[in-house]
Amino acid sequence: MQQPYQPHQPYEPQGPPDADRSARVLVVDDDPTVAEVVAGYLDRAGHLVDRAGDGPTALARAAEHRPDLVVLDLMLPGMDGLEVCRRLRGQGPVPVIMLTARGDEEDRILGLEVGADDYVTKPFSPRELVLRVESVLRRSRPGTSTGNGTRTLRAAGLAVDPTARRATRDGTELALTLREFDLLSFFLRHPGRAFSREDLMREVWGWDFGDLSTVTVHVRRLRGKVEDDPARPRLIRTVWGVGYRFEPGGE
Repeated sequence: MQQPYQPHQPYEPQGPPDADRSARVLVVDDDPTVAEVVAGYLDRAGHLVDRAGDGPTALARAAEHRPDLVVLDLMLPGMDGLEVCRRLRGQGPVPVIMLTARGDEEDRILGLEVGADDYVTKPFSPRELVLRVESVLRRSRPGTSTGNGTRTLRAAGLAVDPTARRATRDGTELALTLREFDLLSFFLRHPGRAFSREDLMREVWGWDFGDLSTVTVHVRRLRGKVEDDPARPRLIRTVWGVGYRFEPGGE
């Protein structure tokens, strides 16, 4: 169970901040207390933090100084977090961690459907949020890959360059989110093997716990970008009672 905010327990980063690990993070939340706590923890972790209290301000800040990651509240006045996420994606790829006070699974899935890379449900531990931010940042940096090796992976017309974090299908570049890229890379590294959603959560997301619908949504989104007919997937196959298997032969 996630714990409530604990601002009286300071976050101590592992080692002093440095230019290699610092990032520009945009925190978007209309609750000034939440925004202050989150920004404070991220600042102490060595990151440069911008803040915005509503959608239009967040989009303006992002256009002025492109963030490396956005921590985005779902429930914002006027323009909600879903619309902000859509418009941020329209400006270019950027990792997004969604915050939501709702416990409804539908709201979490909507956030993932519009391209959020991860989500944290309020109330949450700021320490957990910082760990998730740093996990997403590590995976988003060029030259970072999941699994072993940095060679280009190829199968079924797909090509994934882990070093450049670039993926193509039949020579055309794919617009993948951070997690979609990692998921496709993992599948290409392990063709013909069935993995449960728990396996994928652990290997791709790096978490031993979490809402498994996150995996389901990302598989569905990825199928929409790599399958000829996402309703009848030939590459990312469902293995009933187990999970998913990548079949490069498509048979």
